Amino acid sequence: MSPAFAIVLVTLAGAPLFVIFGAIALSAFHSAGIDSAAVVIEMNRMTSAPILAAIPMFTFAGYLMAESKTPERLVKLTKALFGWMPGGLALVTLAACAFFTAFTGASGVTIIALGGLLYPILTKEGYDEKYSLGLVTTCGSLGLLFPPSLPIILYGLVSGVSIDQLFIAGILPGILLMLILGTHAIRAGVKSKAPRTPFSFRELLSAFKGAFWELPLPVIILVGIYGGYVTAGEAAAVTAFYIFVVEVFIYRDLSLTRDIPRIAKESMVLVGSILVILAVAMGFTSYLIDEQVPNKIFEFIQGYVDNKWMFLIALNIFLLIVGCLMDIFSAIIVVVPLILPIAKQFNVDPLHLAIIFLTNLEIGYLTPPVGINLFISSIRFKKNVTYLYKIALPFLALLIAALLVITYWPDLSLYLVRYFGVR
Repeated sequence: MSPAFAIVLVTLAGAPLFVIFGAIALSAFHSAGIDSAAVVIEMNRMTSAPILAAIPMFTFAGYLMAESKTPERLVKLTKALFGWMPGGLALVTLAACAFFTAFTGASGVTIIALGGLLYPILTKEGYDEKYSLGLVTTCGSLGLLFPPSLPIILYGLVSGVSIDQLFIAGILPGILLMLILGTHAIRAGVKSKAPRTPFSFRELLSAFKGAFWELPLPVIILVGIYGGYVTAGEAAAVTAFYIFVVEVFIYRDLSLTRDIPRIAKESMVLVGSILVILAVAMGFTSYLIDEQVPNKIFEFIQGYVDNKWMFLIALNIFLLIVGCLMDIFSAIIVVVPLILPIAKQFNVDPLHLAIIFLTNLEIGYLTPPVGINLFISSIRFKKNVTYLYKIALPFLALLIAALLVITYWPDLSLYLVRYFGVR
């Protein structure tokens, strides 16, 4: 039996992704006459990266927030801030989910924790059922461009692009996505004649006090990193420790003996799967680069694409397909090393490319037929997934419009990086 046929068989049998990548890498190096130790060398190189510690720390912090009463506190605060506006509750959904997803980095967690909380409130307040379901499904991945997003950290680790710069580069594109969806939310609120919550300074103050210990997190991270006080890895450790103290000893939402061991186990299972896939996939991509596969792809593309702007169109189409077929972590690990050298040939700025890539994969969560948000919402809200395909289309169109702006306006991603002089 040939190695290729054996790999196909274990894939069809449902073998874990890391087993498939590892088998492909070992088989490829063996066929090229290269010692299989090359895969191990790549693993060792990855584990020596200081930023690697940021992945488990931020993941643990996100899980702590998801298991505590942070979602309820965020909803109360954003409702006090935006509830008086047309479409106020929809804006609350956008703001709360974006903040939450930036820390959890996991679409499923946001839909289950916040979507499950907000969806019945939206429908009860008079929002159209289709709009409400489409909104919470879309918001499951909203916020992945904001620090300290785990996909941003992983992208920086795989690509070698500065994570500090990526954190800054994603802010304006992330705000653009929020503004476009927010405008649509205001329109939906006016159309549905949803009631508004009168602004109350007392309610705002009460909500602010309730979320007082969680609100400084983005500021702590950004000021710490860009003030030169901590590295991204150290910021992750500070964040995890801070959230641990806040949720266990200040809010007392979580029990030190009952909840923390369980949450640590669940979060590290996710981290372990990411790191194992990353380790073996880096060996595979190293083989592809050694065999000059990106150069061969570039030569092929040149036959059909002769300028940067046409390349970006083709890249977006390709990444949207990748985003709906693969989870974001696997896509980053496998695809990024292949497209980086090709994009460089077309003079695409590495930071701009990163934001295009991450935006595409964020949209891919919502793209039929297999966008993961669609299936999570289908399970969570007991709706047929084909029904979700239909109601996701208007949101998908809005996100693609934002993607085109991000793609063809590079300064949107690069302006803050230049302004703060971090490049």
